[in-house]
Amino acid sequence: MLIIDGKKIMSSQDFGYGRGDTIERGILEKMLTAETVFSYPSEALLHFELNLRKELVNASERLNNSFFSFRLFRDAICNTQYWDKTEEGGFRLKKTANPHEAVLDITKNSRRYGTECATAIVMVFYLAIVEALPAELFDMLFSDIYLMDWKYLDKDLGVGTYQGVEDSLPGDCLYFKNPDVNPDTPEWQGENVIQLLDGYYYGHGIGVKTAAGIIRDLNRNRSRGSEISAYLMDLIVKPDFQYLGRRYEAFRNANG
Repeated sequence: MLIIDGKKIMSSQDFGYGRGDTIERGILEKMLTAETVFSYPSEALLHFELNLRKELVNASERLNNSFFSFRLFRDAICNTQYWDKTEEGGFRLKKTANPHEAVLDITKNSRRYGTECATAIVMVFYLAIVEALPAELFDMLFSDIYLMDWKYLDKDLGVGTYQGVEDSLPGDCLYFKNPDVNPDTPEWQGENVIQLLDGYYYGHGIGVKTAAGIIRDLNRNRSRGSEISAYLMDLIVKPDFQYLGRRYEAFRNANG
């Protein structure tokens, strides 16, 4: 269900998306038919979210098609022109680096980057947001980026967790759990993914696959003799689209 300024929207026909806007139009149609209520105080904030979700899908596909490698934290690598690798295996933005240039470098010089799947999802968030926001606003909001895992997220991402995976949308981060993982391969205990279109998901190290394909790969890394299958958890992780949209609107109004 989609509500804008207190009014239930019944059709997507009045939103002006053409044939080239496949991602936004598909997300909008799913919002209209979902049991989950998607509510916005203005049409502008809806359009911002649709655009940012599109960029999340696009960033996932760019990262998947790049030379960005899968590595454990201890073996992680980054471009030291922009990032300092910490003892934990994360990447901290250099104080001399420009935030938006550093984020764009992840795909520009992807051979110089490698890490595990949770950090890759955080990278996707930044790679999408840097396309959706003006560079000046991005640099102001994200001046102290630390790419690691969920414990180190910037407050201005506003990342939250939600249930209702049956109504998840392209751009959402989901999690496939492997509860009986082989202790010799703990990196296969689960897979953080970004939902794409048409039933596909992107997970770093596992590629772009359907849910069945991801579960099959995880099940190959269970304890010997286990019959407990991997599964998609009822968990959605996503940035605060409306907060970012309001910051974008305020910046645009202040700067003409």
